Amino acid sequence: MAFRNSLILAFSLGITAAFLDFASAGAAEPIRCTVIIDEQSGETLYRQGTCDQGFYPQSTFKLPLAMMGYDAGILTDAENPRWKYQAKFGGPDRVKKDVDPLIWEKDSIVWYSQELTRKLGKRAFADYIQRFGYGNRDVSGGLTEAWLMSSLKISADEQVQFIRRFLTGGLPISEHAVDMTLAITPHFEAGDGWDIQGKTGSGWLRDKAGKTDRDRPLGWFVGWAMKDERRVIFARLLVDTKRYPKEPISFVVRDGLIEDFPKLAERF
Repeated sequence: MAFRNSLILAFSLGITAAFLDFASAGAAEPIRCTVIIDEQSGETLYRQGTCDQGFYPQSTFKLPLAMMGYDAGILTDAENPRWKYQAKFGGPDRVKKDVDPLIWEKDSIVWYSQELTRKLGKRAFADYIQRFGYGNRDVSGGLTEAWLMSSLKISADEQVQFIRRFLTGGLPISEHAVDMTLAITPHFEAGDGWDIQGKTGSGWLRDKAGKTDRDRPLGWFVGWAMKDERRVIFARLLVDTKRYPKEPISFVVRDGLIEDFPKLAERF
């Protein structure tokens, strides 16, 4: 009888342990990171959260795309080329308009990015990614999709290091490409005299079946902030466990970073 009771107890404990393991494995937690580095020295000024894990860059990839486009001579200035929207591009009403580089970055127009990569071509696109050392450098997801919840991934730590190479002349691109990318990157005013430039990006993680998981939205805000003669570089990431029905998660991430920045800057 004692032996039988022991077996029942062991079986029950095993079931309980398995259930707890399953529950633990299935319980998703938000993933957060904020990292700020000094442009000149590269010193880490602030770093909190999971900053070394790679995720889809989404529309933050419009920054390296602008660098490629200007360096290759496909983009010329802030207002040219102005490409016409075509019905085959699809998308929401807000993207159904003619778009120039300034509008492209400000309104985050995906079809303009995809037209740009088509004009670059597979070989040049892949070559830029390799020479930029961008993230995991995996463009197997395709010429127009690699950065959109596909093969290309980058961590927050890699984001700030990439931006630092851009700002300090460490990328193999022309001065014109640097100047024009700076010119079209959106500005945001933060408190205490900080001027922020940066790009948002939003999307979702994929589940084990490769389908979009709407309960795991991904939001980025990546760029640099300047006050007087000092410039620092930042990346903020949030992978949440709830939906954002009213606005993209990236807007929440962006607005939070802008609000937090003066306090964060007191540390450096």
